[in-house]
Amino acid sequence: MNESTESAETQETFISHLIELRTRLMRSIVAVVIVLAILFPFAKDIYEFLARPLLRALPQGATMIATDVTGTFLVPLKVTLVAAFLIALPYVLWQVWAFVAPGLYRSEKRLVLPVLVSSCCFFLVGMSFAYFVVFPVAFHFFAHYTPVGVQMMTDIDKYVTFVLKMFIAFGVTFETPVVIVVLVRLGVVSLAKLKSVRPYAIVGAFIIGALFTPPDILSQCLLAVPLWMLYEIGLLVARFVSSPAARAPDEETEPAK
Repeated sequence: MNESTESAETQETFISHLIELRTRLMRSIVAVVIVLAILFPFAKDIYEFLARPLLRALPQGATMIATDVTGTFLVPLKVTLVAAFLIALPYVLWQVWAFVAPGLYRSEKRLVLPVLVSSCCFFLVGMSFAYFVVFPVAFHFFAHYTPVGVQMMTDIDKYVTFVLKMFIAFGVTFETPVVIVVLVRLGVVSLAKLKSVRPYAIVGAFIIGALFTPPDILSQCLLAVPLWMLYEIGLLVARFVSSPAARAPDEETEPAK
């Protein structure tokens, strides 16, 4: 009888967690849709802002093209959706935090919230670095490397796909200090070990730069060098972070209320 009661309680708890997860997910989706509806009238302006680095680099009289019939509508909509998600991201992260927080220990709560906030900030900094520093340099290089008799006319859909890929690459790259600090804080890897693999990390940074940037050495360095510097920043910050002390017996047995 006790086993059946415990099984019923476990199933009820699992279902309640699924319901809460669905609620949090729906709230996040609704938030993104609301922001998208607000931004939709400005979709063309948002796309123009995203395309500005390439438009400034194109030769006089050159323009971008749309090879798909629906591209002139769907591409700005895609860009606006990404912008809506970024604007709603703090609320989405708050929903994630509200869902996982009840099951965390006090020491874990002190770690998770700063990690979420710093991760979001570093990702946005990485995107900004790509937009304001990398794109003007890379697009200027490609526009002036065009052979004689060839006119550079980039399709807007391919351009947005390229830009989003670069945003993700630089955003993830700029998470390096956060990852290092978390690994050291949790005791997964020691600071001495991370320092010992520094040469491999530098080589890996240039390999990542070669894989995720245009095939010119300047663009590759613009990703590899910041990644190397971020690795060094992570090592510097990790010096002041120690592994958590052993949890108190009452904290091990029951999460903080």
